[in-house]
Amino acid sequence: MGGMLAIRFVLIYPSLVEKLALENPIGLEDYKTFVPYQSLEKLYHKEKSATYDSYKKYQQGYYPVWKPEYEQYVAAQAAALSDPAFDSIAWVNALTYQMIYEQPVVYELNDISVPVLLIIGQADRTVVGKDLLTDEQKNKYGQYPQLGRKAAAAIKNAQLVELDGVGHIPHVQTLDKFSVALLGFL
Repeated sequence: MGGMLAIRFVLIYPSLVEKLALENPIGLEDYKTFVPYQSLEKLYHKEKSATYDSYKKYQQGYYPVWKPEYEQYVAAQAAALSDPAFDSIAWVNALTYQMIYEQPVVYELNDISVPVLLIIGQADRTVVGKDLLTDEQKNKYGQYPQLGRKAAAAIKNAQLVELDGVGHIPHVQTLDKFSVALLGFL
């Protein structure tokens, strides 16, 4: 949700941001228009029931092809499971999902006043709450090729970089192409 937070930050504090780089940001569509509502209590319960395997399954959706070197990111996320503060971590995660659901940024993209780099992996199909969708909805939403183009058209000074065969986390999957795009923009 880093991209969504960065968009919100630049909307609130435009004078503090010179340029904005976004990498497959969530929030390019309004999830509450198609993802069923879940109460904060239900979100919290879901977070409390997380396991290493559930984190891995979720992260496997980030990549068109899973590779053993991605396992380290699952292990890093799963470290929270044995943290003495896990109840608080689960609560914060639930609040985060609630914020993502209730505070979409897609309608405010045209208010961004700084130059924006959009790096979009064309194989990304991320949807927050995807597990609640029908198969038909899973095929309709989270289509980052179209979402990236719509976002670039909505943002006044946007540069779109489309990376074929790349999923939700280009800097992990194809660091070389990501770096060229980012450094060129900066």
